Amino acid sequence: MADNILVMDHITKEFPGVKALDNVNLEVQRGEIHALIGENGAGKSTLMNVLSGQYPYGSYTGTVTYEGEECKFKNLNDSEAKGIVIIHQELALIPLLSIGENMFLGNEIKNKSGSIDWDRTYSEAEKHMAQVGLHESAQTLIKDIGTGKQQLVEIAKAFSKKVKLLILDEPTSSLNDEDAKMLLDLLMEFKKNGLTSIIITHKLNEIIYCADRCTIIRDGTTIETLTKGVDDLSEDRIIKGMVGRSMDDRYPTRKHNVSKEVMLEVKDWTVHHPLYPEKIVDNKINCKVHKGEVVGFSGLQGAGRTEFAMSVFGKSYGSNISGELYIKGEKVNLKNPHDAIRHGLAYVTEDRKTNGLILGESIRFNTTLARLSKVCEKGVVNTDMEVHLADEMTKEMGTKTPSNEQKIGNLSGGNQQKALLGKWMFTEPDILILDEPTRGIDVLAKFEIYQLMIELAKKDKGIIMISSEMPELLGMCDRIYVMSEGRLAGEFTAEEATQERIMASIMQEQNKK
Repeated sequence: MADNILVMDHITKEFPGVKALDNVNLEVQRGEIHALIGENGAGKSTLMNVLSGQYPYGSYTGTVTYEGEECKFKNLNDSEAKGIVIIHQELALIPLLSIGENMFLGNEIKNKSGSIDWDRTYSEAEKHMAQVGLHESAQTLIKDIGTGKQQLVEIAKAFSKKVKLLILDEPTSSLNDEDAKMLLDLLMEFKKNGLTSIIITHKLNEIIYCADRCTIIRDGTTIETLTKGVDDLSEDRIIKGMVGRSMDDRYPTRKHNVSKEVMLEVKDWTVHHPLYPEKIVDNKINCKVHKGEVVGFSGLQGAGRTEFAMSVFGKSYGSNISGELYIKGEKVNLKNPHDAIRHGLAYVTEDRKTNGLILGESIRFNTTLARLSKVCEKGVVNTDMEVHLADEMTKEMGTKTPSNEQKIGNLSGGNQQKALLGKWMFTEPDILILDEPTRGIDVLAKFEIYQLMIELAKKDKGIIMISSEMPELLGMCDRIYVMSEGRLAGEFTAEEATQERIMASIMQEQNKK
């Protein structure tokens, strides 16, 4: 008989007008890495919020049995007291506090007088940091370490709470391949010491790499559980379980017949850090985007791709920016994002929840936000016109929602991404910069985003696609620029580009240092 640390039995959770979970069952064995997978909106995060007490006992039906005991958690503190710790996709760290302060925030170590014992705080923090292989001072500020190390801080924080069951929701969505592999290897090391982990991820290669079993959820219902070494645990098999059918092609087919007309050209573009002007972030970048072309930007984390994109989009990043920018052959000086929008540029940020959308507002509100002038008469928003145009955009993007008055924060990740793309399509751009457009969304939602991109290219839009997933760039782009440490390290056509060539050009540039 299996030694189950967790059994969730017939869990049903409803929100007004929506049944998010419908008799979901989940069994997790002690000491395993268990993947929980499904499309955006399938109910994965909702199920974990039930487990962690974020949705308290009484707000759902069904039973949660942990270590042989039925649990009726009222909040996160209750579940953490039992050793269940959840790390969400949006890390709960305060940038201007130190690692040690973050690790014990709300659970401060105090001395006999009742004040915080900082010596013990930092020594305990560094003890747990050593457990996860994080070699930093506990007094280092969170803002001064990269995303990969911040993820390790969250895991070290879990160890400080004596974690027995660790839940990670999209832990690698903002990490590069190297950092993602290090994190997965760390989980596998923890497994050897008896730690049980549940991982939610859309990256199917990660499931195959580290998971012992995976449970597939579709439309709020458990479909099946697959076991490594017993069942077929291939990407194709997992996708079939997720979407109910096989997907033979991950990327829509298209012909690479691009116009010779140049939509965007950048010459000798140099960008300095906004806080440290002596530091060059992007150094003499030269690139072109033709009409109807999808141009990829590849590179490791910190290569300067996002900084370059933001600086081109109305100097929304950087200082001492120099170089020349041409749109449709005309030299332009875009002083701010408003100038960029007016000249036909759109920038779809990599961080939709912080910089792209206002989650507490409606889809309608977000759709028109970047170009309110289209729905204004004499400075006043014409609500009827706004409703009509927002509805048209939602249909065009294929965003699934009962109403455009729905708060955008209530949508699944894939539908939020479509709404974000719709917001920028509303500005009627000629050139779109898409920064990690498929981050944190499932394979079916990715395919739909790819189809939207191809349709835009057919309409003669020029598209820049920044992505950390090389297969995605190889499957979608007409040309790929490779960036390394703020410089262009290579340029490949669709026919020339391979993962090996891209990585070789990155390493060659790094070896020049």
